[in-house]
Amino acid sequence: MKIVIIHGQNHRGSTYHISKMLAKKLDGEIKEFFLPKDFDKFCIGCGNCFSKGEDMCPHFEYLQPITTAIDESDVIILASPVYVFHVTGAMKSLLDHYGYRWMVHRPNENMFSKQAVCISTAAGSGMKSANKDMADSTFFWGCAKTYKLGIAVWETDWERVSEKIKAKAEQKTTSLSNKIRRNYMKIKPMFKSKLFFYIMRAVHKKGLNETDKKYWNEKGWLARVRPWK
Repeated sequence: MKIVIIHGQNHRGSTYHISKMLAKKLDGEIKEFFLPKDFDKFCIGCGNCFSKGEDMCPHFEYLQPITTAIDESDVIILASPVYVFHVTGAMKSLLDHYGYRWMVHRPNENMFSKQAVCISTAAGSGMKSANKDMADSTFFWGCAKTYKLGIAVWETDWERVSEKIKAKAEQKTTSLSNKIRRNYMKIKPMFKSKLFFYIMRAVHKKGLNETDKKYWNEKGWLARVRPWK
């Protein structure tokens, strides 16, 4: 099993420790990226990725190591502490660059067999909205299954987090790792994902964006081919 973890911060706090806790229990090959250290570019809204192709993004080469790791992974872990009830700016900036990969544009067929996990922690609340920030992307990328794990740690330093909360994190990551391992190589997209795919298929048949229509046509998705088969 190949696992990629994208950390929404450079420091190794509670979110980092819990994401590593889960990844280690999956017992696979782990590749990690830290934001903004490993990618610090902001989307400038040029629209090139949509109209001309993702390789025309001015940050395409900088993004490639992360893109390749995502494509080669079986499990994608997006991990971000809560910043003002949402993900970190660095995580949001990264996800902005993958707008072209949403099903409304040009999803990668490999996503439809992947599992994703969104992890967030906070000294108070906000995990639900932070996880949604990340899960919106994994769903629209086409990921077959997205799990959400939010834990209130009530501290800003992992070393000061209570043993009770750490035990809770151990329990939740064990349960989640068991689910992921059971679904490994067997996962299929949910009905909601397939439904949205078919809606987008109807849209692309009309050719509202020629770059997208060409992509869908080359994949065979406008005919009988489906990315989950």
